Amino acid sequence: LPTPRLGTVLSREESRGKYAPGVEFHIGSIELCTNTGTYLDTPAHRYEDGWDLQSLPLERCVNLPLVVIDLPLDAAAPYGFGPADFAGIDLMGAAVIMRTGWAAHWGTPKYFENSHPYLTAEGTDFLADHGAVLVGIDSLNIDGTVGTDRPAHTGLLAHGIAIVEHLT
Repeated sequence: LPTPRLGTVLSREESRGKYAPGVEFHIGSIELCTNTGTYLDTPAHRYEDGWDLQSLPLERCVNLPLVVIDLPLDAAAPYGFGPADFAGIDLMGAAVIMRTGWAAHWGTPKYFENSHPYLTAEGTDFLADHGAVLVGIDSLNIDGTVGTDRPAHTGLLAHGIAIVEHLT
């Protein structure tokens, strides 16, 4: 995905003469992909008829019980979180955050490698079936990025479960 681009809408030089003598401004611009930094995906990200950020029901992302799953990353291989990682935990109405330590790679080439932790299709079904309302992860993508399928985005967003990626 493209990196953010900084630009200038109006330079100080260009602003001179537009304002009173001695008054000048610099007006900058930032162009960035909506998938920059920590962000929240809504169903519209995956489904054309899904609700978008402006329609996000606030009760789906604020004042939620928080469940943080500390699952240290096995550095030797990507790790897909599945039902066993969430078993026995009350997920009903909760924001479920998978904290793996991958955020420590932020700002390095390793962060963007396809070896990041992710949520499996079975883990996705488990979270949806057990009432999670928001799911987040501290890695590149909630889905594995080796193949082209995206079961976590597909399943969670189909159930109206917002996704937060790139948490630190």
